[in-house]
Amino acid sequence: MAHLFRTVFIQSLSKTTRPMWSTVQRNMSSHNKETDEEFDERWKAYFDRPKIDGWDIRQGINHMNRLDLIPEPEIISACLQACRRVNDHSLAVRYLETIRYKSNAISKQVWPWILQEIRPTLDKLGVSTPEDLGYDKPELALKSVDDM
Repeated sequence: MAHLFRTVFIQSLSKTTRPMWSTVQRNMSSHNKETDEEFDERWKAYFDRPKIDGWDIRQGINHMNRLDLIPEPEIISACLQACRRVNDHSLAVRYLETIRYKSNAISKQVWPWILQEIRPTLDKLGVSTPEDLGYDKPELALKSVDDM
């Protein structure tokens, strides 16, 4: 008798109750896909603004660092020129450090190629590379057995 009552009770509940949530999915993406050329032009234009300040440069650098990419050398050069316009040599060197870190994580050949491409801009602006300043090795590191 108890089994019959429980079965009838469960069947009546399943007919009268509703689920507390639904599984409807709504996609909200409505923007167009940006091509690589449009992306490059947008960031070059961002860093080439004449009234850009240090905060805007840092905001652009932070946004690009969050993306899963290494910027093209033209974008890097535009960012370095913006750093020079606001007279922030340390920001330029730190930006080069982040590019070196991201590119070496992918391949050891990417950073030398980027350095070769942006070398004229570095020479024109007088910006040092992290290797020139000795930032490629820790200051207080012990000599490696391989270097002896």
